[in-house]
Amino acid sequence: MSKIDHSLFEAHEHALEHQYGPCPDCGQELRIRNSKSGPFIGCSGYPDCHYAKPLHDNQTTTLKVIEDSYCPECGSSMAIKKGRYGMFIGCTNFPACHHIENAKPQTDTSVTCPKCHKGHLLDRTNKYGKRFFACNRYPECRYVVNFAPVEKSCPDCGWAILVEKKGRLVCPQPLCGYKEAQSEQEAE
Repeated sequence: MSKIDHSLFEAHEHALEHQYGPCPDCGQELRIRNSKSGPFIGCSGYPDCHYAKPLHDNQTTTLKVIEDSYCPECGSSMAIKKGRYGMFIGCTNFPACHHIENAKPQTDTSVTCPKCHKGHLLDRTNKYGKRFFACNRYPECRYVVNFAPVEKSCPDCGWAILVEKKGRLVCPQPLCGYKEAQSEQEAE
Protein backbone atom coordinates (compact mmCIF):
# COMPACT_ATOMS: atom_id res chain seq x y z
CA MET A 1 0.00 0.00 0.00
CA SER A 2 1.25 3.45 -0.93
CA LYS A 3 1.56 6.19 1.69
CA ILE A 4 0.91 8.91 -0.89
CA ASP A 5 -2.67 9.72 -1.82
CA HIS A 6 -2.48 10.39 -5.59
CA SER A 7 -5.97 11.90 -5.70
CA LEU A 8 -4.57 15.04 -4.04
CA PHE A 9 -2.21 15.65 -6.98
CA GLU A 10 -4.92 15.02 -9.57
CA ALA A 11 -7.29 17.53 -7.96
CA HIS A 12 -4.55 20.17 -7.91
CA GLU A 13 -3.68 19.64 -11.60
CA HIS A 14 -7.31 19.96 -12.67
CA ALA A 15 -7.72 23.17 -10.64
CA LEU A 16 -4.77 24.76 -12.47
CA GLU A 17 -6.11 23.80 -15.89
CA HIS A 18 -9.48 25.54 -15.52
CA GLN A 19 -8.59 28.75 -13.69
CA TYR A 20 -8.41 30.94 -16.83
CA GLY A 21 -12.02 30.50 -17.96
CA PRO A 22 -13.44 29.88 -21.41
CA CYS A 23 -11.93 31.01 -24.71
CA PRO A 24 -13.62 34.21 -25.97
CA ASP A 25 -13.44 32.94 -29.57
CA CYS A 26 -14.68 29.34 -29.38
CA GLY A 27 -15.78 28.75 -25.75
CA GLN A 28 -13.32 25.93 -24.96
CA GLU A 29 -11.11 26.10 -21.87
CA LEU A 30 -7.97 28.27 -21.73
CA ARG A 31 -4.74 26.61 -20.54
CA ILE A 32 -1.13 27.52 -19.93
CA ARG A 33 0.93 26.63 -23.00
CA ASN A 34 4.67 26.81 -23.61
CA SER A 35 6.57 28.16 -26.58
CA LYS A 36 10.19 29.05 -27.32
CA SER A 37 9.54 32.61 -26.10
CA GLY A 38 7.98 31.49 -22.81
CA PRO A 39 4.63 30.49 -21.30
CA PHE A 40 1.34 31.97 -22.51
CA ILE A 41 -2.39 31.34 -22.15
CA GLY A 42 -3.86 29.54 -25.16
CA CYS A 43 -7.03 27.77 -26.19
CA SER A 44 -7.26 24.00 -25.56
CA GLY A 45 -8.79 23.56 -29.03
CA TYR A 46 -5.53 24.78 -30.60
CA PRO A 47 -5.41 23.51 -34.16
CA ASP A 48 -8.93 24.83 -34.79
CA CYS A 49 -8.73 27.95 -32.55
CA HIS A 50 -5.63 30.18 -32.47
CA TYR A 51 -6.59 32.40 -29.49
CA ALA A 52 -3.61 33.31 -27.28
CA LYS A 53 -2.73 36.03 -24.79
CA PRO A 54 0.38 36.72 -22.70
CA LEU A 55 0.60 35.18 -19.26
CA HIS A 56 1.89 38.41 -17.71
CA ASP A 57 0.87 41.86 -18.91
CA ASN A 58 3.85 44.24 -19.25
CA GLN A 59 1.75 47.35 -18.83
CA THR A 60 2.63 50.30 -16.64
CA THR A 61 0.94 50.77 -13.29
CA THR A 62 0.49 54.10 -11.54
CA LEU A 63 1.92 53.99 -8.02
CA LYS A 64 1.32 57.56 -6.80
CA VAL A 65 0.05 60.82 -8.29
CA ILE A 66 2.46 63.68 -7.54
CA GLU A 67 0.72 66.74 -6.08
CA ASP A 68 1.49 70.17 -7.62
CA SER A 69 3.37 68.63 -10.56
CA TYR A 70 1.87 69.09 -14.00
CA CYS A 71 2.77 67.85 -17.47
CA PRO A 72 4.43 70.59 -19.58
CA GLU A 73 2.79 69.22 -22.75
CA CYS A 74 -0.89 68.72 -21.79
CA GLY A 75 -1.28 70.14 -18.25
CA SER A 76 -2.40 66.87 -16.61
CA SER A 77 -0.90 65.81 -13.30
CA MET A 78 2.29 63.73 -13.21
CA ALA A 79 2.58 60.35 -11.47
CA ILE A 80 5.21 57.87 -10.34
CA LYS A 81 4.75 54.76 -12.47
CA LYS A 82 6.28 51.32 -12.68
CA GLY A 83 6.90 49.85 -16.11
CA ARG A 84 8.89 47.29 -17.99
CA TYR A 85 12.29 48.93 -17.31
CA GLY A 86 11.63 50.11 -13.74
CA MET A 87 10.15 53.20 -12.13
CA PHE A 88 9.69 56.52 -13.91
CA ILE A 89 7.70 59.76 -13.74
CA GLY A 90 5.12 60.15 -16.50
CA CYS A 91 1.90 61.91 -17.44
CA THR A 92 -1.38 60.49 -16.11
CA ASN A 93 -3.06 61.24 -19.45
CA PHE A 94 -0.95 58.46 -21.02
CA PRO A 95 -2.56 57.30 -24.26
CA ALA A 96 -3.05 60.90 -25.40
CA CYS A 97 0.20 62.30 -23.94
CA HIS A 98 3.56 60.47 -23.94
CA HIS A 99 5.57 62.91 -21.78
CA ILE A 100 8.12 61.26 -19.45
CA GLU A 101 10.42 63.14 -17.07
CA ASN A 102 14.09 62.23 -17.12
CA ALA A 103 15.16 60.71 -13.82
CA LYS A 104 18.69 62.05 -14.25
CA PRO A 105 19.07 65.41 -15.94
CA GLN A 106 21.58 65.41 -18.77
CA THR A 107 24.62 67.42 -17.75
CA ASP A 108 26.47 69.51 -20.30
CA THR A 109 30.22 68.85 -20.35
CA SER A 110 30.85 72.17 -22.19
CA VAL A 111 33.08 70.25 -24.63
CA THR A 112 32.30 71.26 -28.21
CA CYS A 113 31.22 68.41 -30.49
CA PRO A 114 34.21 67.54 -32.73
CA LYS A 115 32.00 66.33 -35.58
CA CYS A 116 29.50 69.19 -36.14
CA HIS A 117 31.33 71.99 -34.20
CA LYS A 118 27.91 73.47 -33.28
CA GLY A 119 26.72 71.37 -30.34
CA HIS A 120 28.09 70.31 -26.96
CA LEU A 121 28.62 66.81 -25.60
CA LEU A 122 26.09 65.75 -22.95
CA ASP A 123 26.71 63.20 -20.19
CA ARG A 124 23.92 60.65 -20.72
CA THR A 125 22.93 57.15 -19.57
CA ASN A 126 21.40 54.38 -21.68
CA LYS A 127 18.55 52.12 -20.54
CA TYR A 128 21.01 49.62 -19.07
CA GLY A 129 22.72 52.28 -16.92
CA LYS A 130 25.86 52.59 -19.05
CA ARG A 131 27.28 56.11 -19.31
CA PHE A 132 28.04 57.74 -22.67
CA PHE A 133 28.59 61.22 -24.10
CA ALA A 134 26.55 62.40 -27.10
CA CYS A 135 26.03 65.62 -29.04
CA ASN A 136 23.08 67.74 -27.89
CA ARG A 137 22.08 68.29 -31.54
CA TYR A 138 20.86 64.67 -31.90
CA PRO A 139 19.39 63.50 -34.38
CA GLU A 140 21.13 66.01 -36.72
CA CYS A 141 24.52 65.06 -35.27
CA ARG A 142 24.98 61.46 -34.10
CA TYR A 143 28.45 61.75 -32.55
CA VAL A 144 28.84 59.48 -29.50
CA VAL A 145 31.85 58.61 -27.35
CA ASN A 146 31.91 56.13 -24.43
CA PHE A 147 34.50 57.83 -22.22
CA ALA A 148 34.67 61.30 -20.62
CA PRO A 149 35.78 63.88 -23.23
CA VAL A 150 38.51 66.46 -22.60
CA GLU A 151 38.76 69.59 -24.74
CA LYS A 152 42.33 69.03 -25.86
CA SER A 153 43.25 68.27 -29.47
CA CYS A 154 45.15 65.14 -30.48
CA PRO A 155 48.80 65.95 -31.36
CA ASP A 156 48.99 63.11 -33.91
CA CYS A 157 45.80 63.40 -36.00
CA GLY A 158 44.48 66.82 -34.90
CA TRP A 159 41.06 65.55 -33.70
CA ALA A 160 39.36 68.20 -31.55
CA ILE A 161 39.02 66.13 -28.35
CA LEU A 162 40.72 63.41 -26.34
CA VAL A 163 38.93 61.02 -23.98
CA GLU A 164 39.94 59.95 -20.49
CA LYS A 165 40.29 56.16 -20.48
CA LYS A 166 41.77 54.24 -17.54
CA GLY A 167 43.43 57.34 -16.10
CA ARG A 168 45.13 58.49 -19.31
CA LEU A 169 44.13 60.63 -22.27
CA VAL A 170 43.46 58.71 -25.49
CA CYS A 171 42.40 59.78 -28.99
CA PRO A 172 38.87 58.47 -29.73
CA GLN A 173 39.64 58.01 -33.44
CA PRO A 174 40.23 54.28 -34.06
CA LEU A 175 42.80 54.85 -36.82
CA CYS A 176 44.92 57.25 -34.74
CA GLY A 177 45.78 55.18 -31.66
CA TYR A 178 47.38 58.11 -29.76
CA LYS A 179 47.80 57.50 -26.02
CA GLU A 180 49.23 60.17 -23.75
CA ALA A 181 51.91 58.84 -21.44
CA GLN A 182 51.16 58.75 -17.70
CA SER A 183 54.02 61.14 -16.86
CA GLU A 184 52.77 63.84 -19.30
CA GLN A 185 49.31 63.89 -17.72
CA GLU A 186 50.65 64.03 -14.14
CA ALA A 187 53.02 66.89 -15.03
CA GLU A 188 50.09 69.16 -15.97
